[in-house]
Amino acid sequence: MQKELLIQYAAENFTKFGSKRVTLDELSSNLGISKKTIYKHFRSKEDLLTQSLSYLINQYHQQVNYILRDVEDPITKIIIIYKIGFEHLKYFKPSFIFGLKKYYPKANEVFDTFRNETVLVTVFGLLEEAQTLNFIRKEVNLKLFCELYFNRFEEMAFKNNSVFDDYTITELLNHFVIFNLRGITSEDYKNDYFQF
Repeated sequence: MQKELLIQYAAENFTKFGSKRVTLDELSSNLGISKKTIYKHFRSKEDLLTQSLSYLINQYHQQVNYILRDVEDPITKIIIIYKIGFEHLKYFKPSFIFGLKKYYPKANEVFDTFRNETVLVTVFGLLEEAQTLNFIRKEVNLKLFCELYFNRFEEMAFKNNSVFDDYTITELLNHFVIFNLRGITSEDYKNDYFQF
């Protein structure tokens, strides 16, 4: 079995059923391979989990890179980046993220690095660009804004098992991202997402 297919299958199962709950025995049985085959490619379950998480992050980054390249307005880029993120996260079982934090420190480090880079590098950089273009008011502390509104999203979302079941992606995008961004933009700034 190809390593890439094993990573894809494992990623789908870890996010759907939880990182702790899915066992290597189940994965090997469902795939019709021996556990020995898994160990041929991965040192441990955490190694497989870490590589599966990296695979998911790379998929997300590919989509984001198109946005960063093709969309001009930095505020619109932020909104679309979160829209894509919400579309990915709706398939994640809350136990997946909590399992990383509790049982798999290396995999959790990969997730934390991804989250911090997304918020404190990509989104913060786009906010700085928007402020330079006078789309965002000068008095706004962008670092504080990121900490308050963007850096803790997954903690809130995954404390409530049903947030993605109870609300549409549009509602989540409006309340977590768009309304907050509208609150810091200059009076004359407009984009398609603000027109409702």
